[in-house]
Amino acid sequence: MSEYIVGRNPVIEYLQHRPRYVEKIWIAEGNTHSRIRHIIAQAKQAGVPVKRCTRRELDRLESSVPHQGVIALVNLTRYSDLSSILAKIQGNESDALLVMLDGVQDPRNLGAVLRTADAANADAVLIPKNRAVGITPAVHKASAGASEHVPIVRVANIAQTVDALKKAGVWVVGSSGDASCSYTEADFSVPLCLVLGSEGKGIRRLVKEKCDYLVHLPMLGQIESLNVSVAAGVLLYEVLRQRTLEPV
Repeated sequence: MSEYIVGRNPVIEYLQHRPRYVEKIWIAEGNTHSRIRHIIAQAKQAGVPVKRCTRRELDRLESSVPHQGVIALVNLTRYSDLSSILAKIQGNESDALLVMLDGVQDPRNLGAVLRTADAANADAVLIPKNRAVGITPAVHKASAGASEHVPIVRVANIAQTVDALKKAGVWVVGSSGDASCSYTEADFSVPLCLVLGSEGKGIRRLVKEKCDYLVHLPMLGQIESLNVSVAAGVLLYEVLRQRTLEPV
């Protein structure tokens, strides 16, 4: 769940010791205090977006206590580390199943993906820290509780994360409408990370290029693509089909 943290020292404390929990920081225009400059530098290093705004805007965010010209939005959901997920699947790579979302912004979509990921027994769902929805009350609700059970990893750079997964022996397969390979033709019995893109834009070009290969879901009607959560469901259950059904 998210809440506001106000004041220079509390914000610095989060940036120093729990930077991955910090969603965004608002700083009053014209505030040049040395601690504020320190906050800006730490936020840049941690990849946390900073917005300059008026004091009136800060007051609207939080007026019950003095904010000292700075307010941070922190998400108190316990996110997992990529290193811990890779350590978990090490030695049992053949069953590895991850889902990576490249910029999904609708909390209902993220919640629905988490629900299906839990049903498919995925090891984790990976999401970017910036320009994407995190774990919010709306996501918790849409996931029907799955957000409490599926490890969720926030990463600073999707492309670099793809490199780390491939180095760990995980095949990275992206979903794209222009792919030549159908999803039913792919081999999902290998250690796998499925990559799905944002609503409307799909997977970014650089991330596409980093994938081992791309697959498409046939679209026989007039609409060009499926909702990202529906596509995730189709792909995850194809993984289950290939891994659990006896060969004919």
